[in-house]
Amino acid sequence: MNFDAARMAMVESQIRPNGVRGTAILNAMATLPRELFVPEGERALAYRDGPVLAAEAAGGAPARYLLAPMTLSRMLQALAPSQADRALDVGGVTGYSAAILAQTCGKVLALEASESLANKTRECLKAAGVRGVEVYSGPLNEGLAKEQPFTLILVSGAAAQEPERLLGQLAVGGRLAVIIRKGWFGHAYLFTKSAGAVSGRPVFDAGAEILPGFEAVPQFAF
Repeated sequence: MNFDAARMAMVESQIRPNGVRGTAILNAMATLPRELFVPEGERALAYRDGPVLAAEAAGGAPARYLLAPMTLSRMLQALAPSQADRALDVGGVTGYSAAILAQTCGKVLALEASESLANKTRECLKAAGVRGVEVYSGPLNEGLAKEQPFTLILVSGAAAQEPERLLGQLAVGGRLAVIIRKGWFGHAYLFTKSAGAVSGRPVFDAGAEILPGFEAVPQFAF
């Protein structure tokens, strides 16, 4: 398979037609080998117009997926990353989204739910020649309180409600993008923090698997 051709087709047929115009984002997605961030048996699907399996279910943990290229690129465009940003990528599985951020932000930290997935992220980043991403493991919904504040947070999946702890780790002027899914339907939201207050708005319709730790909180009736 010609991955270079598939990568350019992804940019020209999935990303540009959906209004993504940021030069840094387009360049990153046109050059980063997405196929290196999925299992070998899934590489032929790496550039499909949809989510791609990145880690199979194991030990009670659910299967994990890379966001669809269109979804990821539009979330990044909403975040407007720059070299002035100190970014946190939450739940990127194997590090593709962190690698894109590494080409568009000044500093990138990545958080995965287990040390095994964090190690897989490190391996994939190394294979792709990506440097400068610090990888951590821990509960995704708790973020990295010891490393806060962040000017940019990308949640590379869906949540059932607003990620309050992550929002609390934003710097003033910081932005956070996440897909909030109610039932089968979801919307990508952009949250911004100014003068201590956080506000959010839906940016576009989007779907993704709910990340571990971001499930709906059970409601009890009495």
